Amino acid sequence: MPNQRGFTLIEILVAVIVLAVGLLGLAGLQTAALKYTSTAYQRSQATSLAYDIADRMRANVIAARAGDYNIAMGAIAPAGTTLAATDLQEWRQAQANTLPLGTGSIAQNDNVFTITIQWDDDRDPATPVLQFQTATAL
Repeated sequence: MPNQRGFTLIEILVAVIVLAVGLLGLAGLQTAALKYTSTAYQRSQATSLAYDIADRMRANVIAARAGDYNIAMGAIAPAGTTLAATDLQEWRQAQANTLPLGTGSIAQNDNVFTITIQWDDDRDPATPVLQFQTATAL
């Protein structure tokens, strides 16, 4: 049999190519995991903010039923020293501190309140604005 030379070098080059493709796949997986982890964290923060204002409204149910907690998306919290105004001011501040471009609204339909939290999910350009919505009866 004649001597074969360079065969091991070809095997090593193929192994390096397979390893490179595997590492690129792993990098893509890590990037997707980072994106979804960030989105899940923001969604849990939005859930916490919605339940926070719902609990504040339950503590001040008379003012809530009177419409003192109703606020439109992106509206500035009312000025004043009433409990409802203070709650809305703190809620807006928490949204700004917790979520990127976070805002929210509270809409009343009789004794059912719909709380919507909206924020900018800048990691995913396909869905730049995400929302969490919940309803509670007082």
